Amino acid sequence: MEEVLTNPKAGYYINRDVFGADGDFITSPEVSQMFGEMIGVWAMCLWEQMGKPNKVNLVELGPGRGTLLADLLHGASKFKNFTDSLHIHMIECSPALQKLQYENLKCATEDGADENEKRINSTIAESPVSWHAMLEQVPTGLPTIIIAHEFFDALPLHQFQKASRGWCEKMVDVTENSSFRFVLSPQPTPATLYLMKRFKWAETEEIARLNHIEVCPKAIDLTQEISKRIAIDGGGALIIDYGVNGIVSNSLQAIRKHKFVDILDNPGSADLSAYVDFAAIRHSAEEVPGASVHGPMTQSQFLGSLGINFRVEALLDNCTEEQAEYLRTGYWRLVGEGEAPFWEGPDDQTPIGMGTRYLAMAIVNQKQGIPVPFQ
Repeated sequence: MEEVLTNPKAGYYINRDVFGADGDFITSPEVSQMFGEMIGVWAMCLWEQMGKPNKVNLVELGPGRGTLLADLLHGASKFKNFTDSLHIHMIECSPALQKLQYENLKCATEDGADENEKRINSTIAESPVSWHAMLEQVPTGLPTIIIAHEFFDALPLHQFQKASRGWCEKMVDVTENSSFRFVLSPQPTPATLYLMKRFKWAETEEIARLNHIEVCPKAIDLTQEISKRIAIDGGGALIIDYGVNGIVSNSLQAIRKHKFVDILDNPGSADLSAYVDFAAIRHSAEEVPGASVHGPMTQSQFLGSLGINFRVEALLDNCTEEQAEYLRTGYWRLVGEGEAPFWEGPDDQTPIGMGTRYLAMAIVNQKQGIPVPFQ
């Protein structure tokens, strides 16, 4: 899964813009500016709870085109104390996407104090911007706000299947005619350690009724890394993704041109993603002293509590009919459930609500109290 998505030569994310209508899938920030604005409200509230520190790392994991942060900065630009405190860090391994993020954040490069040093600023809010391949490259020692929107669903996972000899990991094998197929491992694999850990966190009856289970070691390790950083430096993390608050059994899927395709068909040409196991994230974070976990709640509840309803009304008050249509469908996609009842356009373009399929969870430093809107 990691090879298919991030192989430096042939990885799905590496050489292309995969987001939006022309790509393979559309994410919430591409649907409406209100999504990034609401995340900005959340980040500002957290910053206030942190005591309004004058220097903060704002980190986004897998920022896509940079749309979410661009909308966040536009929305927050009137709050100078907040935007002046920010140093933005983009965790991105794709050169093609880094370039798009640079453009969408309206970045400008200046010469630094040292002649080899270049300073990059987003001109939206005059905040410095840095790019890194991994979270651990972001300097520690400052309070940190981390945003992971549709990041965890693309982390490589391991699938296990119940067989007569116990739980076996599903592996990819090559057939005689050089195509791929799934097989079961004859012996226990290294990921079995994470399977055991996941079982420890689950109820016996929850496991008993399953024949398949997915575990994501990277999600467990990354959650602990995030939680430790927050426990030491202060701050918080917001995780929004589609998933369930419990064990995930068999959700890995491939999407090409907005359609589901066979996972093993032409690897590297389709996006792979899976449901996020929010219960595993919660348990991983709870193991770190000094961090506290809140949620999950549905994206609909989360955005509603942050005031998206007031925002959509304010925007509808001064816009054209065409913009109003775009706002209404965007709003429905973010907070609605199922097909939009008001849609009068072509059936194949009916807006589908993601409001209950997506969940939001926050991890914060315990000393800061309960974050908005999880009270």
